[in-house]
Amino acid sequence: MTLTASMFLPILPEILLLLLAELVLVLDVSLPKAQRRNLGWVTAAGAGLIILISLAAMPGPGSSPEWGGMIRHDWMSFTFKMLFIFGAGITALFAMDYKRLVERGDFFALLLISTVGMAFMASAADLIMLYLAIETTSIPLYVLAGFFTDDKKSSEAGFKYLLFGAMTSAIMLYGFSLLYGFSGTTDLAMIAQSLTAEMSVPMIGSLLLVLVGFGFKVSAVPFHFWAPDVYEGSPTPVAGFLSTASKAAGFAVLVRFMLTVFPQMTEAWAPILASLAVATMTLGNLVALAQKNIKRLLAYSSIAHAGYVLIGVVAMASPDPEAAQLGVTSTIFYLVAYLVTNLAAFGIIAAFGRQAGSDDYTAYYGMSRRSPYLALAMMVAFLSLAGMPPFGGFVGKVFLFAAAIKANLIWLAVVGVLNSIVGLYYYLTILKYVFLYPSANPEEPLPINASNRLALIVLTVGIVVIGVIFGPWFGLAATAAAAIF
Repeated sequence: MTLTASMFLPILPEILLLLLAELVLVLDVSLPKAQRRNLGWVTAAGAGLIILISLAAMPGPGSSPEWGGMIRHDWMSFTFKMLFIFGAGITALFAMDYKRLVERGDFFALLLISTVGMAFMASAADLIMLYLAIETTSIPLYVLAGFFTDDKKSSEAGFKYLLFGAMTSAIMLYGFSLLYGFSGTTDLAMIAQSLTAEMSVPMIGSLLLVLVGFGFKVSAVPFHFWAPDVYEGSPTPVAGFLSTASKAAGFAVLVRFMLTVFPQMTEAWAPILASLAVATMTLGNLVALAQKNIKRLLAYSSIAHAGYVLIGVVAMASPDPEAAQLGVTSTIFYLVAYLVTNLAAFGIIAAFGRQAGSDDYTAYYGMSRRSPYLALAMMVAFLSLAGMPPFGGFVGKVFLFAAAIKANLIWLAVVGVLNSIVGLYYYLTILKYVFLYPSANPEEPLPINASNRLALIVLTVGIVVIGVIFGPWFGLAATAAAAIF
């Protein structure tokens, strides 16, 4: 096989991410310690530059197999790749507020390598490539979750994430091996051609085993149990990255895998995913009501949002082609809005929590008097998470529920609306503490460094723009969805 420049275009973002990771490591050992704070700026600026350069590798219409059919180069994979790279760049900016992170080049290198894995997850068209991509994503995240080795909670978070991740990965790999045994191939499209529409016990078994692994990645009930402890113990910027980019990568795999491998078994997996959606939404929102630690609240909120996204995934199983495509489109649109919104929420928690020295609710009393602009950003992020207009979260939920109704899943849309009302309560409770409760030290300033300010401005504006000018973003999501139909 002759290598040509055009062959490298489908993996241009991954190549550039690896080069950026190498640059960060070289600078880490060559720069004086006082200048290593610039590694965060290098990572963030590099991520932005990669997005711009990658525009030269935009795919054409349809979906084309590349590199021996191991990956697909289409608008869906490209859209998610840009989303992951954006999330990594913003996370690097938030990490600069932590001295124990900003002076460690290995932190930023691991962040970028995990992003490479996510990019391959979004484009994988082969079981082997998919598993390698998932492990490339997960292993750096295990290390990042336990990065503060002198902190017991951080060490516990990394260890729990590793144990649960390894267990679910092994279960998922067993499901992959069964699919290979049934079909004699690792190519996802060829597996679908080899499988019959008959829902035999072995086929259902392999489907369930695979869903265990995907359910863990998106923290869907009952595979959610790792999320609260890991989010609480991880460095807050890492928790934000886990709850957004990593979750989006899991859903990118879930959508492509179910539509490519099991299109003839929608009657089997649609009810399963619908049940998971209801359980995930309900448990996440109800348990969030009882939380007193804001990172644990956002962890359960993240679980609940996984349930909302599953509504779109269920809708894509509809026999109506328009409803199915709307299901995928709404899923992609919601993940874009959710990534921007939840990154902002965790960024605010990171900025304030480091100053306050606590993630308890009481630490947020009267925060608006100490930093009105940070409180304003928090209001925008939390109202978007709650699904209030005119923010991106509201438009995303409207499209998800519309997809469910079009797929004749009205009951599922009703459950989603009721859960959104429950979620609104605890989001407004936090905002009540921020704006209405008195602060013990209202005159004490709350300094926010330049990197955090930049990241929060970008995210806050993004939340509003996605909610108000949603047409271009929905069009991009529709183009991405059309690539897999």
